[in-house]
Amino acid sequence: MQYFNPLAAAFLAILCTSTTVLAQEHEDINAANNPLTPKITINFQDYFIPDFIDVPEDKHANQFLLRGLIPSDAFGLPQLIRFTLPVATSPEVPDGYVTGIGDLTLIDLFVLPKAGDITFAAGPVLVIPTASEDELGSGKWQAGAAGVMVAPQSWGLLGGLVTYQASFAGSDLRDDVNLLTLQPIVNVNLDKGFYLRSSATWNFNMESGASYIPVGLGVGKVFQLDKGITMNAFIEPQYTVWHDGPGAPRWQIFAGVNFQFPVGNLR
Repeated sequence: MQYFNPLAAAFLAILCTSTTVLAQEHEDINAANNPLTPKITINFQDYFIPDFIDVPEDKHANQFLLRGLIPSDAFGLPQLIRFTLPVATSPEVPDGYVTGIGDLTLIDLFVLPKAGDITFAAGPVLVIPTASEDELGSGKWQAGAAGVMVAPQSWGLLGGLVTYQASFAGSDLRDDVNLLTLQPIVNVNLDKGFYLRSSATWNFNMESGASYIPVGLGVGKVFQLDKGITMNAFIEPQYTVWHDGPGAPRWQIFAGVNFQFPVGNLR
């Protein structure tokens, strides 16, 4: 004969509720960090570089990035249109610093059908030479391609972003551009919206040969605001573990605040 145990039933109900809440919390963190989440996104991000490798004198630099992402279904295909406009401070030869707008980067990602839980996207890249000073941009029009892979996990998020761009027009006095970048993304979700992150971008300059690989480890927190708006704040120190040629950051601090807006709630 079986007896009903109210304490055991209460404990089981609490355990199930806690598990459901935690799973939803992790899904919210993953969505906030997923570069393919189909929400209007505004990012305020910053790279501060306090030290360079094999650069004379004690030079530093800063690059503030205004980034945005707009979902679209033009031509019946799901797309994510992404733009990046930097406002940078860079060392100026022979001394001093220069501050201004950098080159504008546009990426149109076409989201492909899922393969299990993995999402792929790919599309063209266009870089427009909008820099206000020579030190802040390439002086070249560039075109290329980008690819993104995202694989959400129960414990976090795995992903990667690859871009390639080469110059095709612009000032004849400036060096040609032939650049490959790779950004591995690893997030580990914690409780109460916190998460650990690593998202440093590897740069391979195939024109000059100056390349470097940084590795980052940081922390962030996701906040659920009113009307379905999500805020994601983070800070991630990054250290260069390999480089070829001078001018690479010895280490840098990547920080930012990202906002996601549900498309249906924007009225």
